[in-house]
Amino acid sequence: MKTMLKAEHVSISYKIGDFKDIGLKEWTMRHLKHQYHVETFMAVQDVSFELLEGDMLGIVGTNGAGKSTLLKAVTGVMEPREGHIQRSGSIAALLELGSGFDGDLTVRENAYLRGAMLGYTKEFMDETYEHILDFSELREFEERPFKQLSTGMQSRLAFSIASLVQPEILILDEVLSVGDGAFQEKSAKKMREIIDGGAATILVSHSLAQIRASCNKVLWLHKGRQVDLGETAAVCDRYEEFLAGLGRTDP
Repeated sequence: MKTMLKAEHVSISYKIGDFKDIGLKEWTMRHLKHQYHVETFMAVQDVSFELLEGDMLGIVGTNGAGKSTLLKAVTGVMEPREGHIQRSGSIAALLELGSGFDGDLTVRENAYLRGAMLGYTKEFMDETYEHILDFSELREFEERPFKQLSTGMQSRLAFSIASLVQPEILILDEVLSVGDGAFQEKSAKKMREIIDGGAATILVSHSLAQIRASCNKVLWLHKGRQVDLGETAAVCDRYEEFLAGLGRTDP
């Protein structure tokens, strides 16, 4: 089977230190006096996996495990400090659905803004805008400022825009819990259509039941490091044992 995505010994780091809280003048003075403090935080360290055509890879781990950071590297938003990621197909990523909008713009204006950010042409948005309104169930709010929408409504708009295309690689980060129960069912059905259309998929979810039901392989991360990678049931069983040892039933 065709390899759609391959990550080899990927490490991702952040710089943390005084520069976040001081101005340029203060930074310069501290730097000259050797009083400037900076550290490198390894968010992901030496992670490798392969995603084949038709695969659905689940990624599990407690908060701070590096899951979302890894997905940003997979989608090309971030570059690994070490290792490399090979992609063989178009990617649609549903990450941080509420970000990238302007609260003062209307729902209509934000739809076109978000579409442009995702690389959609104006012609494509003109053709699909009515469908976006209908799917997101926001037609009566079309001319309202985005900041007046509830968080769930904002996420529904983002999901509706991002799920318009049929990608070859689909990245999902906790997005199947968007909106209320009825919309969650509709969004899950839409994702299933994309997956059944042949997309190789990565799913990050706090729900092990969802991971067990959907994925054929699982990657377990802990504090940025790869703990396990393999068949879904076996990895989930070991992860549940780990969580039980922490005295909890979910991340």
